[in-house]
Amino acid sequence: MIATILLQASGGGLFGNSSLGSLLPMVLIIIVFYFFMIRPQVKKQKDQKKYVEELKKGDRVITTAGIHGRIIDLNDTTFLVEVENGKIRFDKSAISLEASKALNTPAVEKKA
Repeated sequence: MIATILLQASGGGLFGNSSLGSLLPMVLIIIVFYFFMIRPQVKKQKDQKKYVEELKKGDRVITTAGIHGRIIDLNDTTFLVEVENGKIRFDKSAISLEASKALNTPAVEKKA
């Protein structure tokens, strides 16, 4: 009985009313937020940057606006794309990574 009274008087339990007990949920939320939101976005940005740096003349690309073309000239920050009716200059950040990769990967044949 005395032990129960002492536990209640001191805040009780492992975390009780201590500052660690009130900060623990916030720390857990930040950790979950980092692993499910921030980390995947940073990885995606690194993949996009690497893909754009590896582009060369003759590569087929699709821009974020949906324009299909072939790269005919590269500069530091821009590239010139040949489309059906002419040439258009775009910023390198205008390349869609997912669409361009899907365009350049060969289709897998289904086995019957």
